[in-house]
Amino acid sequence: MKQKDIFVAFFRSSILGYGGGPSTIPLIYKEVVETFKWMKDEEFSDVLAIGNMLPGPINTKLAGYIGYRIGGIVGMINAVLATILPTIILMILLLTTLTSFKDIKWVNGMKESIVPVVGVMLGVLTWQFYKSSKNGLKTPTILIHLIVGLILIQFLHIHPGIIIACLLLFAVFQPVKTTSSNSKTEKGEAT
Repeated sequence: MKQKDIFVAFFRSSILGYGGGPSTIPLIYKEVVETFKWMKDEEFSDVLAIGNMLPGPINTKLAGYIGYRIGGIVGMINAVLATILPTIILMILLLTTLTSFKDIKWVNGMKESIVPVVGVMLGVLTWQFYKSSKNGLKTPTILIHLIVGLILIQFLHIHPGIIIACLLLFAVFQPVKTTSSNSKTEKGEAT
C-alpha cells in the first residue's frame, strides 16, 4: 500500500503542477506533509532548501529523496517515475495538438490564467514557511533575510543555490551560544 501511496502522491502533484518545478512544490508539500503526513513542516523546508542547492529539476529531487526516505530504493524509483510520467505523457499528447492551436485566443488565455494561480500557491507556501520559521528566528531576522535575499537574487542576479549554500555554511560554522544557566553552572563548577 505504501508504494501505491507514493506513486499517487507524486503523480498527482506532477500532473497538476502546470508550469514546471516551482509550481509543483506546494502540491508536493500538500501531499507529503498534509495528506500522507510523511514529513513535518520543518523537515520539508529543510529538504526543499537542500534540493534547491543541487542542480536539476526540483520536483524530481524532492521525489527521489522523499521516495527513498519512505520506501527505500523502490520508493525512490517509484516516486521519480510518478513525477516524470505525466510530463512524458503530456508532452507527447499536448504538444502535438497545441502547436496547431497555439494562436487561438482561448489557448493563450489558458496559459496566461495559470500564472496568477501558481503565484498564489507559492505565496501560501511562503507564508507557511514563515510561520514555521518564527519558532527559530525572530521576525526582524526573517525580514532581513527576505530583503537581503530579494536584493541578491532579483537585483544582483546571484543564483538562489549559492545563497542557500552560504546560509547553510554560516549555520554550520556559527559558534554555539551557551545559555545563561549553563554559564552560571560552569562558573559555579570552576570555583
